Amino acid sequence: QVQLVESGGGLVQAGDSLRLACAASGSTFTSYNMAWFRQAPGKEREFVVALTWTGGTYYADSVKGRFIISRDNAKNTVYLQMNSLKPEDTAIYYCAARGPYLAATLVSDDDAYNYWGQGTQVTVSS
Repeated sequence: QVQLVESGGGLVQAGDSLRLACAASGSTFTSYNMAWFRQAPGKEREFVVALTWTGGTYYADSVKGRFIISRDNAKNTVYLQMNSLKPEDTAIYYCAARGPYLAATLVSDDDAYNYWGQGTQVTVSS
């Protein structure tokens, strides 16, 4: 079992930066593929970025070059650094975990993830 708790959301202006954190507990964190998804009002949940347990990274085209995912295994935490934020980045951001020791397939498929956090709201004003 893995428990995930997101933090770091808030209200920012376009062009600003924000860093989200996802604290994991309950299992061997280092063996899990981790990802961030987001859901805007009235829209389907969409993939943002994934970081596999082997260190591979996968980004949605919409955030490539602006967002960076990283993990601190000593703190059992995954981070999402979001730069050059745009109003269209406004959404609830969810942290997800898939594992343990799974291959880097289906990383962008939310149905493939075993565990989810409660979400954190990010609002970007224009």
